[in-house]
Amino acid sequence: MALVYLFLGIAIISDIFMEAIEVITSQTRQIELWEKDGKKKYYIEVPVWNATVANLTLMALGSSAPEILLSVIETVKDIKAVPGELGPSTIVGSAAFNLLVISGVSILAVDETPKKVDDLGVFAVTSIASLFAYIWLYLCLQTWSPDHISPVEAWLTLVFFFVLVGLAFSADKLNQWVEDKKKTQEEIEDQNRRDELKIKKNQ
Repeated sequence: MALVYLFLGIAIISDIFMEAIEVITSQTRQIELWEKDGKKKYYIEVPVWNATVANLTLMALGSSAPEILLSVIETVKDIKAVPGELGPSTIVGSAAFNLLVISGVSILAVDETPKKVDDLGVFAVTSIASLFAYIWLYLCLQTWSPDHISPVEAWLTLVFFFVLVGLAFSADKLNQWVEDKKKTQEEIEDQNRRDELKIKKNQ
């Protein structure tokens, strides 16, 4: 019974944490736009956070907070002893669940219409990073320093995360630039009309 209450408490806290992160990532800021003749200016709302960066940082932190905290607590508690298997097993199990179960349910939940990856660049970066993470873990634990994580390996792992975020952000911006180049004149005019509606809405 106590275990049930613990799971319930973790679920409630995680839900509150995710709501807070959603509030943060939904924030917008005003940018100033001028008419072509330069006589009148308008303001429109644009997102503060880039969607790709938000998904890889805040949203990932919020959804993985329980296993991250569990691993950190176990590591700190047994910092001078032989580390346990609970933390790593939880993280690997969560990653496997996300990859297999959630992906499978998401595929089954929609119709059979063929789907297309919206941003192939970001998809490629995150896919390669996912494979590299498992290879890197194997190299650290079995090749370079068997059954031991050195400070250098730990710092490199942390640096790789920021490299991933930077590459994904660059791929997102590159995809946006390519899509803008492919736009026809009709699509550009349609986008301008939508921007004008946003301007009128925020007046």
